[in-house]
Amino acid sequence: MPALADPKSLTEIPLFQNLTCSQLEFVNGLVRRRQFPSGSSVISAETPGEVVYIILSGTVKIKADQPDGREVIIAILGPGEIVGELSMIDNADRSADVITQEDCVVLWMDRRAFEALLESIPQLTANLLRILSRRVRMATEQVRALCTLDVYGKVARQLLVFADQYGISTPSGVQIPLRLTQTDLAGMVGASRERVNQAVVNLRERNLISVDTSYRTTVREVDRLRALVDER
Repeated sequence: MPALADPKSLTEIPLFQNLTCSQLEFVNGLVRRRQFPSGSSVISAETPGEVVYIILSGTVKIKADQPDGREVIIAILGPGEIVGELSMIDNADRSADVITQEDCVVLWMDRRAFEALLESIPQLTANLLRILSRRVRMATEQVRALCTLDVYGKVARQLLVFADQYGISTPSGVQIPLRLTQTDLAGMVGASRERVNQAVVNLRERNLISVDTSYRTTVREVDRLRALVDER
């Protein structure tokens, strides 16, 4: 049974953009659909990588646990992102854990299906290279920010990154449709939750952001927030 009722809806996913109708039908016949409850382990570090996932809805975090028990969050990903592709490419074990932040619906395919797509659809390979290149650029920017910005600048910059990547325009500003807790932000910017809390409270008091009860952040003043980062 096809994963999606309309194969053309796959074009909303960066990995499958610019594919022909016949190629989309081929992809739809290979991928499978699955739902993960909030808090589920999708991928465990140091295990063989035999499945790749594409997020349709929900939020996942990619994390690595330190020997002292601290959790380092490498990335938080939302709809349209691919997860677990590196192990499929280099045949190495998984390098991090992937945990759902909320209920998630994903598409998945095993190694055989993934390799068949890469071999038969050159456009898909080109799309994958663009995705990986974007992630390398984002990782480079993240390293630079961690080295040069204070906690307030790091938090503000991270929110801008999410707003640029996932933001939805609303009358109140640009909403980030990802579940982002202060603990998550602390894990991403390498600071304590207390320091991140101070930064978030300050940004809210200055009416630069707002946070609803489901941990969705809205950037109310994008230009002002960007100027704040430049000042740090």
